[in-house]
Amino acid sequence: MDGEAAVVLDRLGRRYGERTALADVTLTVPQGEILALLGPNGSGKTTLFRILSTLMPPTEGRARVAGFDVAREPQEVRQRIGVVFQSASLDKKLTVMENLVHQGHLYGMSGKVLTDAIEAGLVRVGLSERARDRVETLSGGMRRRVEILKGLLHAPSVFLMDEPTAALDPAARRAVWETLWELRRQRPVTVLLTTHAMDEAERCDRAAILDEGRLAALDVPSALKRAVGAGVVKIQALEGPAELAREIAARWGFDCRPIGADGALQFACDKAPEAISKILEAFGPAIRSIQASEPTLEDVFLARTGRAFWDQKVEKGESRA
Repeated sequence: MDGEAAVVLDRLGRRYGERTALADVTLTVPQGEILALLGPNGSGKTTLFRILSTLMPPTEGRARVAGFDVAREPQEVRQRIGVVFQSASLDKKLTVMENLVHQGHLYGMSGKVLTDAIEAGLVRVGLSERARDRVETLSGGMRRRVEILKGLLHAPSVFLMDEPTAALDPAARRAVWETLWELRRQRPVTVLLTTHAMDEAERCDRAAILDEGRLAALDVPSALKRAVGAGVVKIQALEGPAELAREIAARWGFDCRPIGADGALQFACDKAPEAISKILEAFGPAIRSIQASEPTLEDVFLARTGRAFWDQKVEKGESRA
């Protein structure tokens, strides 16, 4: 697939009966990129993951992975992708080596080719000394590294990861990411991962933000945040937040939006300190607290969709994670 994009989505859609889980998603992922599919529960990211991994066909549009159509050529796609699911797929009663040998057999690998691939992979993920240990004796972070090695054992060109660090502690999450970056440095691989963790999306080359099945934004994380503004002002109102938001918008034109049920408001602007000074002078007695910060991807989601990231509901057919 030299010179060809690793993943191409063209007006991709998926319906569950009357409900639309994905609608008109169009994007191209170049070879070697790490792309985050970022969205809250019910945003469509899990449905998109299932389509790309050939677990379900789209109902509209097309998806091509490694040059092959996921609906028309699923076998070709499966030979060229590696997958790490959110739920564990290792047999805990088998050793690390036994799990990897069985995985290799599924892809037609055997003999010295398989043994060499496993040994080299174990060195890369720093688990050579644990090869003969049962998986149940490994820490959560170690198990995740074995999952990653398992998915990459047959040298796929596209690697799909569903919530790769879910339920891991911070140290284990760092170890997983260090493993992923090291593997990508050693050979080209395109990575698409679903996540609802902002810090995880920040580590990726680009982030595709999904909202109610639609692509709300797509760019380098730093560029997405710059587009929001130089700063974000958050206000905690004592009472009447809706009225305060209207007053602020009427006086200075700030798009002041509620971000919670506790009287919290937020807006983006280029001169946050000046805005804070004006608001305190005009509405000081009505404000519990006010602060400015640099934009985050959560602020990007609010700016693009008009809703707070964690306000979304889980829809039928979507994972809760």
